[in-house]
Formats: sequence, structure tokens, C-alpha cells
Amino acid sequence: MTRHYKFVDYATQGYNVLVAALILLFHNHTTPNWGGLLAVHAALFLMIHGLLARAAARPSQKFLDFLRQFYPVLLYTFFFAETGWINRMFFPEYLDPVAIRWDQALFGFQPAARFMDALPWLPLSELFYAAYFSYYFMVAGVGLALLYRNRRQFSHFVSLVSFVFYLCYLAYIAVPIIGPRVLYHEIPGYEAPAPLQALVPQDSFPPGPQAGPFFQIVSFLYRVFEAPGAAFPSSHVAIAWCTVYFSFLYLPRIRWPHAVLALLLTFATVYCRYHYAVDALAGLATALLLIPLGNRLYFHFEPRPAPVRREAPIIPA
Repeated sequence: MTRHYKFVDYATQGYNVLVAALILLFHNHTTPNWGGLLAVHAALFLMIHGLLARAAARPSQKFLDFLRQFYPVLLYTFFFAETGWINRMFFPEYLDPVAIRWDQALFGFQPAARFMDALPWLPLSELFYAAYFSYYFMVAGVGLALLYRNRRQFSHFVSLVSFVFYLCYLAYIAVPIIGPRVLYHEIPGYEAPAPLQALVPQDSFPPGPQAGPFFQIVSFLYRVFEAPGAAFPSSHVAIAWCTVYFSFLYLPRIRWPHAVLALLLTFATVYCRYHYAVDALAGLATALLLIPLGNRLYFHFEPRPAPVRREAPIIPA
């Protein structure tokens, strides 16, 4: 039944089935339309399995072959949004107080508040917001470059990125943390406890950063697309460093600028007040752990290409 499955297919179907099982077993009053979500997961399972079978039966069809490799990317948005609908099955309240206390214990202050307050200059803030926004271009840009360059490298990229995404999504379901915006009354219906709000100044943002276009763009994206409770670990950080790994592996011309941009993005997650410092550190740890683990699993299902042998020169007698 699964003879045509590759690593990314097992990961996608496994995530799909696991989340459906969690919804079935642990849904509560915070889980909207849980029966409809189960139906969606069942339909996705059948559609993915059908696509894989059809692509295997018709290997000469280029579009099917492309869709067979690309389909996980089409699921990221739904899977991410879903975490915000079901992430209070285990903890009825968001766990931001825990993350706030972790930051306070580690640093003695709230980095997500003090960083911008200490450096509220428009050019610097725009650099950080632009770096944060570059995340989308890192994922799309590296993916398209590898798709154009080599389908096998593209398949490797999608497989590993999907693996990291899925485990981040599971963390969001199990450990719902919104992020530092709860300290500034920016989340309708939820506020951090008053003793924790007292740890930061209550002015939402210094005036400088708010004037920048990248501030406006990223703020719009968060208002429209963000899922509440998807902060720990920072998938921005984990996936950004995952794309850097592929630059070093397959795209050496951009590897160092890419790494510098990912480093800026890592700091930007805290400066822009979308993640606690512990979220960013957890994102780094996630990348360090899951990239080698994902590679090991990927090459278990996808044998490494045989090295190219150099033929000995023919010397005339």
C-alpha cells in the first residue's frame, strides 16, 4: 500500500493522522468544529495517497511528478492555521506566563521589550523588520533555485523543511505560547497577568520603528495570517537556518550572505517583539537537532547518489 512512499510522504501522512488522532481523543470546548477537522484530515489522507499512486503509475507525466514532489508545500498554510484552532486541547490557557518567567530568569529582564526600547532607530528597525520579512524569500527562493537546478535536490529540500515544520506545528499544539504581544494588550481576549505586564513599559512601540514600510508590511502579515499560540519554538528561526543548510549544501555562492541574513532574522524575532528570547533559542535548538535527524531519515528512504567516478586517462601505447 505504501510502496511508493518516500520520507516526506511518511512524514506528511504521519503528521496528518497523528493530529487527527489528537483531535479525536482530546477535543474539548476550545476545539471548534472538531468533526469537520477530522473529515478534512481523512480527505487529505485519501487525496495524498491517490496522488502518490497515480504519480507512480504514470511516471512520464511531468506535472504529476512535479505535484508529487511539491504537494507538502500546499499544506503548510492549513496545517499552520489549524494549530491556532486546536492548541488548547491540553492547556486551556496560553502558556505565555511560563515563557515570560523563563526570559526573566535567564536574562534578568524581558529582551523582547528592552531590545527595541534600547535601539529605536528607524534604519536599524527597518533592517530587522526586513530581515524578518526575508524569511518568506528564503523558503521560496532556495526552493525555486533548487527546483530549477536539480529535482533531487529540490525533493531533499522539501522533505527536510516539511519535517521541521511538522514538528514545530506539533509543538504549537502541545505548548501554546502567543509571544510578547500579550504584554502590550495586542491580543483580543487575552492579556498576560498584571504582575508580568509590570515587567515592561506599557507603550506599545517607540515612534521610530512605526514609520517604516517593513514595519507596516510585517504587522499586516501578523494581523491577517498569524495563528495564536505558534511562538515556541520559533519556526522562523528553525526554518531560516534549515534553508541556510541547503545554501551551504547546494548553493555555495549565496551561503555566507544567506547565513548573515538568517542571523539578523534570529535577532529580529526578538527585536520585533514577535517571539520571546527563549522562542528564538528553541528555534536554533530545533534546527540543530532536526536537520541531522531529518537528513538521517531522508537518506534512509532516499539512498545517497553514488559518487561520480573519474575514469583513468587513456595513455596511447
